[in-house]
Amino acid sequence: MSNVTEKDHEKNSVASHDDVTPNNQDRDAEFGGTEARKALEKKLLWKIDLRMSIMVVIYILNYIDRNNAGAARLRGFEADLGLHGTEFATLLSILYVGYIIMQVPSNMFLNYIGKPSLYLPICMIIWGALSCLTGITHNFVGALLTRFFLGFVEAAFFPGALFLLSKWYKRNELGLRTAILYCGNIISNAFGALMASGILSGMQGKLGHAAWRWLFFIEGALTIAVAVIAIFVLPDFPATTKWLSPEERALAMRRMEEDAGVGDEEQTETGAAAGLWMALTDWKVWWLSFALTAQVVALSFNAYFPTLSATMGFNRTVTLLLCAPPFIFTAIFAFVLSRHSDKTGERFYHIVGSLGAGVLGFVIAISTMNTAARYISLFLMAQSYAGFVVLYAWVSNSFPRPPSKRAVALALINAFSQLGNVAGSYVWPTGWGPSYRKSYGICIATSGVAIVMCWIFREYLKRANAKLEREEEEGGKKKGFRYML
Repeated sequence: MSNVTEKDHEKNSVASHDDVTPNNQDRDAEFGGTEARKALEKKLLWKIDLRMSIMVVIYILNYIDRNNAGAARLRGFEADLGLHGTEFATLLSILYVGYIIMQVPSNMFLNYIGKPSLYLPICMIIWGALSCLTGITHNFVGALLTRFFLGFVEAAFFPGALFLLSKWYKRNELGLRTAILYCGNIISNAFGALMASGILSGMQGKLGHAAWRWLFFIEGALTIAVAVIAIFVLPDFPATTKWLSPEERALAMRRMEEDAGVGDEEQTETGAAAGLWMALTDWKVWWLSFALTAQVVALSFNAYFPTLSATMGFNRTVTLLLCAPPFIFTAIFAFVLSRHSDKTGERFYHIVGSLGAGVLGFVIAISTMNTAARYISLFLMAQSYAGFVVLYAWVSNSFPRPPSKRAVALALINAFSQLGNVAGSYVWPTGWGPSYRKSYGICIATSGVAIVMCWIFREYLKRANAKLEREEEEGGKKKGFRYML
């Protein structure tokens, strides 16, 4: 294991062009010197940030298209399609079959073609079209097919977006961008509810179609429109992006070369197959996979949020409008919690504090049907997404090297955790409503499992850090890498 801390990595990668030394001056000469390079780099980052920001909009639409069935359920979706028993839950869960299968192959293909500005928007156009097709289905089988293929195509976006970010941003820049991207997921719950409220209340019977069909038509068409814009906005990789000047392209490539070269020199040639094997044989990968899966089951209320909001007894429009504030609050809280976790260098208590508040929300929902109390419980449930975002960051921190293993580990953990969405689709049957006590009980249990697994993982990392410290003291080495707790 390298004797370089992650913080040292960041310092070194920044120092590579912040320290004015003869070597730096020589290296920065093609950019007009160190100061000129700083100015050019600031301009480059601003330009990339501006274009990458469209991915937040895409992620919002990605989740809206995935979760709009929950809102459609309030306006006759089940009755019109003649759904019975667990068929609605099956429609939700079938999406994740393709979503799980296609994540790793999709990223491999994206890396091969090197054209994210075409690949991601084309996938987006296809899933927008599939969303529209859901609006013309008339039975369970038709809806099942559109949802099944929707999962295959939507799988391209999130891992593809993370991969694209990693091609442009250094390690000390990536955390903030990833947190902002994931906030798109959270915000989508608020925007989706607001959009659904307007469409479901105003489009019933228009051109002879039910309002829930218009929900799929309009949101699918919006996705296609944004995808066309994204073709002209999204960047490709640094070496192939045409709208950069030659100097900006050279600097973008140099930044990533310098960042990859800090501390990983001896480990960059392991290859994809070696990285895959190392990830598969590391128990930490599977431990975190199960911990994330348990928490994903606890977050399954997300797809049924309009249904849970409806238990407060308001009409459809008010019910959907009430879904927005908890997730707007959650997006803000997730950003603040992630930033504080980064600054303090602490993960476990930030995660457990948020997940624990979520458990409190579940307990309140079980204990009472009081309107105000149940609405407060929705806020507490929703904010547990903030802890989930920090958990993602902890996963990333726990596999620092080699890069090939880290890439596979993150993809495997993320894909495996989606099994929680498959199981979670069956946690909220209509027969358990309106109290959904059994559903909340399952969420409490799975949150508890995730918290206990995180604590055990922290204890292991704590002992691993102590072992590293003893080895350094015995060998007279300087302080090196430590796992983040």
